[in-house]
Amino acid sequence: MSYYTIKTVLVLFTLFIAGIIFFKRIYDYLIVNLRRGQPSNVTGQWGERIKLFIVYVLAQFRLFRYRKPGLAHFFIFWGFLILSLTILFAIVEGIAAFSDPDYIVPVIGSIGPLALLQDILAVIVIIAVLYDLYVRLAEDPERYTGSHKREGVRVLIYILLIMITLLVMNGIRINLRVDPNAGWRPISSVVGRLFVGMEETTQIIVEESAYWVHLLIVLIFLIELPQGKHFHVVTSAFAVFLRDLEPRGGLHSAPEFNGDVGVSKVEQFRWRQMLDFYTCTECGRCQDYCPAYASELPLSPKLLMMDLRDHLKERGEALTKESTNTSTHQSILEKELVGDVITYQTLWACTTCYACDQECPLLIDHISPIVDMRRHLVMEGRVDAELQDALANLARYGNSFGKSARARARWARKIKPKIKDARSETVQYLWFVGDYASFSSTLTDVTKLTANIFRKIGLDFGILYDGENQSGNDVRRVGEEGLFEMLVENNMAVLSKCNYETIVTTDPHTYNTLKNEYPTNGNGRPPVLHYTELLDELITSNHLSFNKKLNYKVTYHDPCYLGRYNDVYEAPRRVIEATGCQLVEMPRHGDRTFCCGAGGGRIWMEDNPDVQERPAENRIREAAALPDVSTFVVTCPKDLVMFKDAVKTTGLEEKIVVKDIIELVGEALELIDSEITE
Repeated sequence: MSYYTIKTVLVLFTLFIAGIIFFKRIYDYLIVNLRRGQPSNVTGQWGERIKLFIVYVLAQFRLFRYRKPGLAHFFIFWGFLILSLTILFAIVEGIAAFSDPDYIVPVIGSIGPLALLQDILAVIVIIAVLYDLYVRLAEDPERYTGSHKREGVRVLIYILLIMITLLVMNGIRINLRVDPNAGWRPISSVVGRLFVGMEETTQIIVEESAYWVHLLIVLIFLIELPQGKHFHVVTSAFAVFLRDLEPRGGLHSAPEFNGDVGVSKVEQFRWRQMLDFYTCTECGRCQDYCPAYASELPLSPKLLMMDLRDHLKERGEALTKESTNTSTHQSILEKELVGDVITYQTLWACTTCYACDQECPLLIDHISPIVDMRRHLVMEGRVDAELQDALANLARYGNSFGKSARARARWARKIKPKIKDARSETVQYLWFVGDYASFSSTLTDVTKLTANIFRKIGLDFGILYDGENQSGNDVRRVGEEGLFEMLVENNMAVLSKCNYETIVTTDPHTYNTLKNEYPTNGNGRPPVLHYTELLDELITSNHLSFNKKLNYKVTYHDPCYLGRYNDVYEAPRRVIEATGCQLVEMPRHGDRTFCCGAGGGRIWMEDNPDVQERPAENRIREAAALPDVSTFVVTCPKDLVMFKDAVKTTGLEEKIVVKDIIELVGEALELIDSEITE
């Protein structure tokens, strides 16, 4: 039996074995576990899904937020994808070797421009791989902490060897004059010259050795794929195409299992959430922008996904083999998802700022699994004592301050004439004031100024007085779904009796939940505006102009629930510029803003004593480092509270002052000195 007949047999045999292992592992590690997951609604909006696939899978748009690594990955992805044709050719040529050792795939194998493209791409991929190896081995950025770096390096070496062996095979075939595209392979020709002094038989041995290295590495990579982080090569297209297309500011209702609320076992996640666990590339971009991780709290969104993925695999295997009842399987099944796999401290560290989701190149949802597990903790009463007090106050009084509902509009008592009561008077704008703007002593003057400015510019507005309850945005993200539903029901009962056109609020958290999570009234949700959007509309339509131009430099903080959740970035900036202020952007701004640390109920929780620097303090230091900037502008009541406190704790009172944007408007209207103290 000739070598080439043996080659054909071995190629078929290795393909068969590798294929069986690959598909069995996909079935065991992916399909079986996804089938155990809960239902997910991923149908409809096919046009939007195709667009997402093109933008985030094919064009890899998010990767370029880190320019150099993104470019390297783009070329590796597309280079490897296009060069997969050469892998296919190699397999076909190996299968046909018994009849023709120099077999060339008909038509496609003889296209010169394609051969040139493959030659060029092989070099580009080699360069990109060498750059990635340098980043991992020499630079070793913080974002790779906890990732499977050895696996990443090993796969890069696989790709490097696949490219080198491809060039060696093509180069020697050019030397042997059996490549019909020899004139189209300038790089392979150069590689081939390295072997031109060898005997023909020796060159054939080298070429065949390169072939087997090429093929075996491809097959080894294939069978390893379902067990490691590079499984995203398979899952990412499905994960992006089948992602949840509901507004990013809305959460799914709490799952229930036999009366238990929330997720306490990994198979209780929706199968679409599970797909995200497998799709994590361990790139650590989410970790780079996580305020909890920056504060050295025990949360890395990347490690969270990795831990959930590992547990899903091990628990899935234990459930499959449960009948064997081995001690190992039993110990896995006895692990608590919240406690043993994901710690209590990890879950409560999250501010739900959405930075992790925003940075993820494959649109992975980190927040909903956290909230689902929090829901289980809340049901069991495993919550911070201060948070428990806040939730108790919300249940009893409708606000987290524990104040009587009658005290909600106390700030408005001295404003004359009295602000309209939207429950009994028709208004164009219903101002949903929110808890902090209503009750916090830090915000009383700003709230009164807002009312006076609304009145000064002729706005027809009213408030709900003691009929308003907390909107429930943070209550829901804490995991108290029942309390959230109660607050929504109470607010909707009041709102349904009011006659208004538009809701306006100064609180981005309230804005988000009213806009994205409250039920419709039969004609759809009423329009909801953040006050910066309203001011911007009035300025643009010339209904608001300023008597005075403020000629000083300011910087602006994008609130998470206004910016990343609802894409409101430009309106606040236009308002700032209209007042005459010069806006100096912070290094982290727009959708890369850095959370103040108050979201997700964190404002109600006690700070961890291990925190090295709170997110708000980190942000204030960033602002204070800007040259000639003395004012830090915010557009969220919680931001005002958090950052004013951070200015004190950092000792930067002489360097920077925190102001609500409405204070700039008041100064530009020349109202702030006369009417703020009424």
